[in-house]
Amino acid sequence: MNYRTLGKTGIRISELGIGGGMFHQYSEQKVSEAVNIISHAFDLGINYIDTAPAYGDSEKVIGEVCKKIEGPCIFSTKLGGRPQPFQPQNKKALRSSFEESLKLLGRSHVDILFIHEADRPGQYDWFTDRKKLEGPVLELIDDLKSEGVIKYCGIAGTTVYEMMNLVKTGLFDVLLTAFNSSLLWQESLRYLIPEAKKEKMGVVIGSPLQHGALACLYEDEIENGALWLSSPRRMQFKKLYEYVRDLDMPISVLGLRYMMSNPDISSVLMGVGNIKELEENARTINAGPLDDEIIEKINEIADLVPFRPYEEPYKLPFGRDYTGPGHIGKL
Repeated sequence: MNYRTLGKTGIRISELGIGGGMFHQYSEQKVSEAVNIISHAFDLGINYIDTAPAYGDSEKVIGEVCKKIEGPCIFSTKLGGRPQPFQPQNKKALRSSFEESLKLLGRSHVDILFIHEADRPGQYDWFTDRKKLEGPVLELIDDLKSEGVIKYCGIAGTTVYEMMNLVKTGLFDVLLTAFNSSLLWQESLRYLIPEAKKEKMGVVIGSPLQHGALACLYEDEIENGALWLSSPRRMQFKKLYEYVRDLDMPISVLGLRYMMSNPDISSVLMGVGNIKELEENARTINAGPLDDEIIEKINEIADLVPFRPYEEPYKLPFGRDYTGPGHIGKL
């Protein structure tokens, strides 16, 4: 496993990290499965695990796992979503949530504490003043750093331009951006990550395969279905699939290697359900960056539709029922 420096933190982090979102629904069987996966991840040289209170009982499962395995590991968790009803400007409640995270993880400190969905005031109204960027959450982070129970702070979210405003403050050490950095989703790569680089932030990518939309070829739906897909985007997918076939490389391999061809990205987080997936992802990452001509061709295809069409679901529901933005069924 190769390692990169996580921006100004100086931490050496594995290019592949483990996303804790799949390790939840606490049970002895679930813990046993997680022990096998995470223990093997350590054997492969992976040294980074990310979780959050919003991921069900993921912190509890990971805490149980880490009692059973040895070796140094970089942990990150988040503020957000606990307790319910959540009060993002209640400093006492935020501290209580963080202390619960430490208890569940079985740790005296965490390496990185993220503000979850810092870019979505409609979800979590973190700040008393968004222009000056003031609020109890930032006061608490300063306190926790002073107390030595967190080393670094970060912001985690899914937008580009709202997140850019937070990045430009220079207040944060690490950026975790998800669902917007991939073969065809390019705004983060073109605008957000360069701003993070200016601030010397470490950059972690979540969902580099767009929640499975770029994990395999959905050729029948691209040709005959996916009524929510715009004509330009449909043509773009066809061009990408044609190129994937010409390369004779799985689209998932192409997608992961494309991410790690960007020197400004420190690590990609992958949720894995079994040992086979873990080993496949590790082999892909270890294969290294793509050749320049492949990157140029991917960028050429990405340029066909450089921004996400307005009505496009952010989790493309290939293989699932979807009836529009108001749909609350199989998503």
